[in-house]
Amino acid sequence: MEKRVYEVWKGRNKFLLGGRLIFGPDARSILVSASMIMVPVVIFCNFIGRHLLHEFPSYNAGYMIVVAPFLFTIYVLVLLLLTSSRDPGIVPRNLHPPEEELRYESSVSNDKTPSLQFPRTKEVIVNGVSVRVKYCDTCMLYRPPRCSHCSVCNNCVERFDHHCPWVGQCIGLRNYRFFFLFVSSSTLLCIYVFCMSAFYIKVLMRDYGGSIWSGMRESPLAVVLMAYCFIALWFVGGLTGFHLYLISSNQTTYENFRYRADNRINIYDQGCAGNFKEVFCTKIKPSRNKFRAFMEEVHRPPPPATSRESGGEDSGPEDRRVKVEDDMDLGGDLLKISQRHDIKDINSRHHNSSEFDSVLGSESHQVLAMNLNVDESRSYAAERQGYQ
Repeated sequence: MEKRVYEVWKGRNKFLLGGRLIFGPDARSILVSASMIMVPVVIFCNFIGRHLLHEFPSYNAGYMIVVAPFLFTIYVLVLLLLTSSRDPGIVPRNLHPPEEELRYESSVSNDKTPSLQFPRTKEVIVNGVSVRVKYCDTCMLYRPPRCSHCSVCNNCVERFDHHCPWVGQCIGLRNYRFFFLFVSSSTLLCIYVFCMSAFYIKVLMRDYGGSIWSGMRESPLAVVLMAYCFIALWFVGGLTGFHLYLISSNQTTYENFRYRADNRINIYDQGCAGNFKEVFCTKIKPSRNKFRAFMEEVHRPPPPATSRESGGEDSGPEDRRVKVEDDMDLGGDLLKISQRHDIKDINSRHHNSSEFDSVLGSESHQVLAMNLNVDESRSYAAERQGYQ
């Protein structure tokens, strides 16, 4: 039975639902991230939120204290799934190296065989500026601008930002928007839980007429949630601020860390408003991979001829033509030798029929000489072919 593309995929990705969902090799980390989001919210709703329902009696507004974080958590989990289960912008691999870029690199010594080489870089024009792109040996292609090869997933990803272990997926062209929304929404959720836990401690202080320490003793879970959210805010909040800066300047995390010290001109910058519009308001490009398509049988083209077959770097149609001409000249020489001896034999029999025995003797000498000439011609042809 013919296999589908995702079944013979050469990357380290994991697929679910028949290739409809694609994850990174560390997809199990999604469960950890989801647990770190859901567990604090469940604790908050059960042990803190339900005690605050009576604080907002008008129009039963107190129920929103529990409903809001519940709905917002579902929204964050959906963003997590969209980030980690979709194609981040993987560039399809080539089945063979680009033949139009193939070059022969001759060594200094003529005894060594020339090796096939590819230029490691190539110049392309982006926004009127020449940009150098690199050749990827694994994917056998020249990476598009802003593309990089992820060593974790073993794929070239367009507009590669980084590989995030918390979502178990590369962050690239097709899922960067969802990644930023996931991080920023997690930040807002942390702020909400932190503030409502602090408000609950204040309510306890009012009800029991004590200090802040008495309020903390009455609800240790509120203290734990506040500490947890405070630590998480340093991570997701700092990440949100950093990516806001990257979006405003149209950079990726990879470009910022790799080219920070080079002071390069950012040819992709469209201004702050244009950069935000590019990330959030443009249509996401469709995937370049059809993971559910059936694998087509693609025959690899025959390998290029070696030096022994082609006669070295300068071997070509001209050399093969010269070789054929030499073989034809050799055959013509042999034919002339044979014809010359046949004519001599006929003349000898016509004029000296009585000297039959002497003619036979001369013929035997001539045939022997002809054989010697043929052997010399063959050895000469073999030597010429060896030099070629």
